[in-house]
Amino acid sequence: MLESYFQHVKEREALGIPPLPLTPEWTAEVCQLLENPPAGQEEMLLDLLKNRVAPGVDPASKVKAEWLTKIANKEKSSPIISPPEAVFLLGTMLGGYNVEPLISLLSSTDDEIRQAAIKALSQTILVYGAYDKVKELSQSNQAAATVLKAWAEAEWFKERPPFPEKLTCKVFRVDGEVNTDDLSPAKHAWSRPDIPLHALSMGETRFPGGIETIKKFRDEGYQVAFVADVVGTGSSRKSATNSLLWHIGQDIPYIPNKRRGGVVIGGLIAPIFF
Repeated sequence: MLESYFQHVKEREALGIPPLPLTPEWTAEVCQLLENPPAGQEEMLLDLLKNRVAPGVDPASKVKAEWLTKIANKEKSSPIISPPEAVFLLGTMLGGYNVEPLISLLSSTDDEIRQAAIKALSQTILVYGAYDKVKELSQSNQAAATVLKAWAEAEWFKERPPFPEKLTCKVFRVDGEVNTDDLSPAKHAWSRPDIPLHALSMGETRFPGGIETIKKFRDEGYQVAFVADVVGTGSSRKSATNSLLWHIGQDIPYIPNKRRGGVVIGGLIAPIFF
């Protein structure tokens, strides 16, 4: 069962980083196993489907969306994912391959499925041209009209947790200027698509040992603020932001190998860090 995946997990553990997101092949195997999960493996398989498949238009996301749609439509079944839960999981995929299935589920004859689709689509804004389909459908479909109203009223934004009134952080400070090459070295450019792997090179010449210090602070239970006089000069590399966030940010539910929410303080900060 998923032998090649778990071998990959061991190889990445040796580097101190999580595995890559599931490939389409691994995703298909997880979906098949979820239809009749081996005893004791249910939660592990569910976690892989929920949290280890890249969202959007990644090829593995297509496999996930198609299978969840079949569960939602009762064309397939799983003892641990009900049709409404399948619709909920479709709603966590941000956009891309989940959008068309969710629109189709607005016309479901099952009220529970229809309501779940309304909720999921109301929280999904990366719909691009599918907006016009929902708008047209809203003329004859109350569920689509409800989604349109939710988008207009920005429910996806208003239902997010409020920004905390107070942040308590432990400071990791680098004197002077920190440029994007310090955070994302050009000689490691080949690894930039793999955020956790590329982040291992952060600060290797500018502040060697910094990664270990930041990890120590986090292991002590602190949120870490990265502080320098100037942060982010040089080329505007998103990879620099990704690397820094990997070490000081928080995991994003349902999104593998990306983080958010880091604190950066400086006299001057490049716009890419906002």
